[in-house]
Amino acid sequence: MVAFARGNVMITITDLRKVYGQGEKAIVALDDVSLEVPRGEIFGVLGQSGAGKSTLIRCVNLLERPTTGRIFVNEQDITTLSGTALRKARQRIGMIFQHFNLLSSRTIADNVAFPLEVMGYSRAARRERVRELLALVGLEQRAHAYPAQLSGGQKQRVGIARALAGEPDVLLSDEATSALDPQTTHSILELLQDLNRRMGLTILLITHEMGVVKQICHQVAILEAGKTVEQGRVSDLAARPESRLAQSLFPRPQSYVAQPGARVVTISFAGHNADEPVLSNLIRRFDLNVNILGGNIEKFGDQRIGQLQAEFVGEQFDAALDYLKSLGLRVEVNV
Repeated sequence: MVAFARGNVMITITDLRKVYGQGEKAIVALDDVSLEVPRGEIFGVLGQSGAGKSTLIRCVNLLERPTTGRIFVNEQDITTLSGTALRKARQRIGMIFQHFNLLSSRTIADNVAFPLEVMGYSRAARRERVRELLALVGLEQRAHAYPAQLSGGQKQRVGIARALAGEPDVLLSDEATSALDPQTTHSILELLQDLNRRMGLTILLITHEMGVVKQICHQVAILEAGKTVEQGRVSDLAARPESRLAQSLFPRPQSYVAQPGARVVTISFAGHNADEPVLSNLIRRFDLNVNILGGNIEKFGDQRIGQLQAEFVGEQFDAALDYLKSLGLRVEVNV
């Protein structure tokens, strides 16, 4: 169970369970999921189709009501709310969708203004707020266009502007880039990252794409069959050879038989170590023969993290391992 923490936590989900149907026909979409989303961070939920991601994010604003469990958003237990109180709480939770969900008969400005109308803003206040929001997402020149006249990326920018209309505490992203091409996806993720940095906006996003997590997420939870199988800071998980995240990014060589007297070692690099000539220094210093089996370096936000699998042969093997560890590297000797 995740204990409810005040102050630095924006979303707390505790023992969340969602079951569709009853008896033998019951389908468990979420099975005792617990997680915390820190205030002002971008938290990714990663999983394949059917893992329960969409159900999870729809429970956070109670578009789906959980079977059991509790959800706190900005210290308010929304699972206890209904009617007017729930509608008011939802105004503080923005949401963007995979297929944009824009009103085709309304202009871009009117699409962004729609939630403001529902919230009772005056015409003058709506006009000013829409102007600010369209400028924020780079579409101030398209205010009088209609959705059919926009590209997919522009439509998603409208969706983001609309989701921010009520100045929410949280932005939920439901596979918001999966319908976009890679270049447009990159620009939308850069926009979300910019909003997070400039506004301190807390973002909870679901995705099946590792690239999304790598580009902008501070933390991630991996869902499989409705269960959380791993969660933590992206950089920490990527630097741990045994983590699911690292194993998907840095696959190990298949069925390798070491030479007589050799040991196979996995070295994890992070930060400045990823740019240092660690291996060449090691060879010279400890008179090792090194056979590189595989490796890769990935970029996570502004940080570079990598793994290298290599076969070491030499009498100073143990001293070489101690040296690597003294540099702050994670070292795993494959058995």
